[in-house]
Amino acid sequence: MRRIPRRDGWVEAICGSMFSGKSEELMRRLRRSEIAGQSVLLAKPALDVRHQADKVCTHDGRAWDAWSVQRSDEVLLLPGVENVDVVAIDEAQFLDDELVHVVQFLADRGKRVIVAGLDQDFRGLPFGPMPAVLAVAEFVDKLQAICCICGAPASRTQRMVDGRAASEHDPLIKVGAYESYQARCRSCHEVRRVDNLSMWEA
Repeated sequence: MRRIPRRDGWVEAICGSMFSGKSEELMRRLRRSEIAGQSVLLAKPALDVRHQADKVCTHDGRAWDAWSVQRSDEVLLLPGVENVDVVAIDEAQFLDDELVHVVQFLADRGKRVIVAGLDQDFRGLPFGPMPAVLAVAEFVDKLQAICCICGAPASRTQRMVDGRAASEHDPLIKVGAYESYQARCRSCHEVRRVDNLSMWEA
């Protein structure tokens, strides 16, 4: 009888709006893995320059050592990645579309892969490689923040520019935190529409 090789890897995805606790949840899972005696590795996109280049930081000040990568496939080249039990990637929406192949590759080789990131951009549309990661993940958790306008569960990220909602024509990626973004529910989320005649006045 042909023996089927056993592979115990899988992909976990943590998504939600800004300020929903994605990085906190990622770190909670990494802490539990270390308590269980498992080795972990954390990566993040070099594009995320809000904090130190070699750390992932939460909005409440907690931090975890991390490797910065420019491209998704660089995760596969990080020191020791072939030997660790858990590979985690934060702010995954900033990486390229190869990310889904990278996480599949790692999981197929027995790794527990944890990916955290925004599932929607400031316009409320699917963001970067996250939709593909959500599709292949065995486990998906969508976290909610609190809408800063009405207090309802918030699933959207509101970008603010000079005190008002960002325009649909604003750049897709703008790294920031409380100074540029808010958590909002579907009803309170706004995207400023700009037609061709008025966009020069906006």
